[in-house]
Amino acid sequence: MRLPAASTLLALIALSPACARRPEASAVAPLAGMAPSWPFAGKARVIEAPKAMVVSGSPVASDVGRDILRQGGNAVDAAVAVGFALAVVHPEAGNIGGGGFMVIRLQNGEVQTLDYRETAPSRASRDMYLSADPEASVTGHLSAGVPGAVAGLTEAHRKYGRLPFAAVIEPAIRLANEGFVIDEYRSSSIGEDSARLVLFPASRTTFLPNDQPPPPGSTFRQPELGGTLEAIRDSGAAGFYRGRVADLTVAEMKRGGGLISREDLAAYRAIWRDPIEISYRGHTIYSMPPASSGGVTMGEILNIMEGYSPLPLFGSVALMHREAEAMRRAFTDRNRYLGDPGFVRNPLERLLSKEYATELRKQIGEQASVTPKFDPGARGGASTTHYSVVDAEGNAVSCTTTLNNSYGSAVTVTGAGFLLNDEMDDFATSPGQPNMYGLVQGEANAIAPGKRMLSAMTPSIVLDPEKKLYLVVGTPGGPKIITMVYHVISNVIDHRMPLPQAIEAPRDHHQGLPDSLQVEGGGFLPVVLDSLRGRGHAVLNSRYSWGDVEAIIRTPGGWQGVSDPRRGGGGAGY
Repeated sequence: MRLPAASTLLALIALSPACARRPEASAVAPLAGMAPSWPFAGKARVIEAPKAMVVSGSPVASDVGRDILRQGGNAVDAAVAVGFALAVVHPEAGNIGGGGFMVIRLQNGEVQTLDYRETAPSRASRDMYLSADPEASVTGHLSAGVPGAVAGLTEAHRKYGRLPFAAVIEPAIRLANEGFVIDEYRSSSIGEDSARLVLFPASRTTFLPNDQPPPPGSTFRQPELGGTLEAIRDSGAAGFYRGRVADLTVAEMKRGGGLISREDLAAYRAIWRDPIEISYRGHTIYSMPPASSGGVTMGEILNIMEGYSPLPLFGSVALMHREAEAMRRAFTDRNRYLGDPGFVRNPLERLLSKEYATELRKQIGEQASVTPKFDPGARGGASTTHYSVVDAEGNAVSCTTTLNNSYGSAVTVTGAGFLLNDEMDDFATSPGQPNMYGLVQGEANAIAPGKRMLSAMTPSIVLDPEKKLYLVVGTPGGPKIITMVYHVISNVIDHRMPLPQAIEAPRDHHQGLPDSLQVEGGGFLPVVLDSLRGRGHAVLNSRYSWGDVEAIIRTPGGWQGVSDPRRGGGGAGY
């Protein structure tokens, strides 16, 4: 008798109820449900160090952070230095023209989160895009919100930094003025967005010399950006939000019909907020509150999944079905209730309660449920970037920062050298209609002057059951950020995967609407996906890989930094 193929045997294991019930199953074969040809298996970039670690979307920026730590800086000094360096060496997402979120945990146990999300200009209005060009919220001057990155990075340094600010920003200035060597990833990234960048003169001049992206191995210099960074070095946040740089930003707005004014820039402030705290199987997870939806939505997913003990095997029909249903419910609540807390009341206590998770779990049967309908639809990609830092004293920073789309609005401020975001599309630009990520959102996230658009960024810090620092994690990826961070945390805690394997593993995602279970194409066994379809799930195989997880985990020998093999990041430690 002919034996089944290896992939069929693996599928039978993944589908087996007995396997799902065995506590030791994950430890024996954690990736039994993964397709044998999955291209990222064994490809994560891993670095070990005994004292301190930095991982980011750019190895050059990670080196900057490590060097700051060696000079006596703490984790916040290094995070600020990496943030400014990424604005130079990772232009698709690193930025001073966008915004972000930072979770800080000090060695003494204090946890703070910093919200430096962009805001809507004072002349913005709820219906401003309804009669505009369909691309107006994603490309060009009208798509830009008031940038928050410089305010956030300078405020984090003011409160917690140890080294002089000039020492922390100097590496970024040097990289801008003297240049850095372009790698294949960065060259290809610029080329992929050249059709948008070429539309705006300063972007074309900066990123497409001779109408071509800088080739791998060439030195890329950005002297105008260097001048802007020097102004920030000399005057702090005022060097960006007032004076020459502010004048150049406002002039760029007038040139292209944007809305950001001098008053908008001068009024911007970063906000310290209390973290979201989640308990999960004895671990403690700290993440971002609104104006990020990340911590709340991930917390709701984790609370639902915690009721299944132990979880079914990774890649099994039973697990992926439960995950899809938990994600569906969490995203439905996200899109209905969450928004800038300065404008709406967020029912966090209810959404994050274990009792509410129990109610939601009871709704989950063996067949797919149906998300309440709006008009679905999706388009576009994203560019955000994440970095994680742990210093020798045990202070940790998890930071996610974004321009939204790759290269944001594609508009570079003439004379100042930095790209502007296109974060206005993260509002419900037309409540009830999908944005570029297919998210269908309600009035809680409608546009209003001065309001922060809802985000999915989920920078997170995980403590072990003894309350010791265990894991620092985050990723880019639009709404998939939330589910990707969930997956890494669950892969480590539930499926007992080593961190590299937890990051390499294929991912699934459900955001309520569009009502489909999205999976990384080629990652899961076809028999598993067919069984999910048999349960009523519309399974959508993505043609693209998702995210760029940059994570650090504690090991017996110190720290392990892991960069996602899907993109061009890397780590540095000592």
